[in-house]
Amino acid sequence: MNFGAFLGISLLVILSPGQDTALTIRNTLVGGRGGGIATAAGVVTGLATWTLASSAGLAALLVASQPLFLAVRLVGAAYLVFLGLQALYGALARRDDRRNSIGAVLPARLRRLVAYRQGLISNLSNPKIVVFFLSLFPQFVDRGQAPFARLLLLGLIFCAITLTWLTLYAVVVARIGDFLRRDRVRRALEATTGLVLIGLGLRLAVERR
Repeated sequence: MNFGAFLGISLLVILSPGQDTALTIRNTLVGGRGGGIATAAGVVTGLATWTLASSAGLAALLVASQPLFLAVRLVGAAYLVFLGLQALYGALARRDDRRNSIGAVLPARLRRLVAYRQGLISNLSNPKIVVFFLSLFPQFVDRGQAPFARLLLLGLIFCAITLTWLTLYAVVVARIGDFLRRDRVRRALEATTGLVLIGLGLRLAVERR
């Protein structure tokens, strides 16, 4: 197993901005560092679930079933569009409307729980993760090695790197949060992340395998 090549490809994939990054930034703007870290934890929980499914061969069944795979893809696309529209509403709503919104009045613990759930559902409903795991990880399992154990190890390493990267995003965004949460800046960033999430959702809905 060429572990260096695996790390290089994993870093390239993880460091490339995508829906997980956009969602983490958005939830950090809304709920502070705790919201961003909770989102990252949800994303990684989803990755860990796909890791177990891929290692056990269950993910291959999902990819082989065209109707089931399509259903997961469409659910994921719809959820991303929903989150994007939610972000756009937050960017366009009047200040009084935002203060009276459900998210604004929720206790911090519940806001973090909502952020965790968003990260988890976003990742679990992203079929591209399954295809990525099934196409990449087996290439780094040598003959004679226990496939389940090796695939599980590679997946957990991928999860650890992802958690570190997304948590770093949350910490950095929270550190400069006073500037980013200025009304005009926050509106612009929420609108941008909202449009990105909607665009990712629409692309996921129309693309083919």
